[in-house]
Amino acid sequence: MSVMEAHEHAEGAEHAAEAKDPFITLVSITIAILAVLAAIVGSLETVESSTAITASSRSVLYQDQATDTWNEYQSDSLKKHLYGVAADQGGRYVDRYKKAAADATARQADVQLKAKALEAKREQLTAISEAAEKRHHWLTAASALLEIAIGISSVSIITRQRLFWYGALTLGAAGLGLFAVAFLV
Repeated sequence: MSVMEAHEHAEGAEHAAEAKDPFITLVSITIAILAVLAAIVGSLETVESSTAITASSRSVLYQDQATDTWNEYQSDSLKKHLYGVAADQGGRYVDRYKKAAADATARQADVQLKAKALEAKREQLTAISEAAEKRHHWLTAASALLEIAIGISSVSIITRQRLFWYGALTLGAAGLGLFAVAFLV
């Protein structure tokens, strides 16, 4: 629910409250409260969705960097083996080839650490994305229940039936329950 929609519901509640019927006043207040809660839950739902998408995108970038780094590791491995084979052949460049093989081995250790660090960042971001997506789903359901509760509350004003209002309160409470679950799981 947008802020404008919440404001419209609040205005409608104020108008209904002017009727001086205690039941309508009570339901109008309920609608206003549900509208505010729906706006808050809807905003948090958007934040969680954005967090999931952003973290997922960054995770892919870190995976790409890790892949490039592992390719560099493999390149150094090939160089190390080629220089090792060349050194085993003997000749006047044996020392140069042994040094080049040792340098490639040393670079591999650094490159391996870098690749593993990039993979760790990828895993961390993937976990953040998955958690935000899970919260987003719970918040979507919570928002839907709050929106339905607002609609049913409006029906209770039109029909002046308390049963509809009780149903709306139940749905509103269920929406708040799902809101709580979103941040507990």
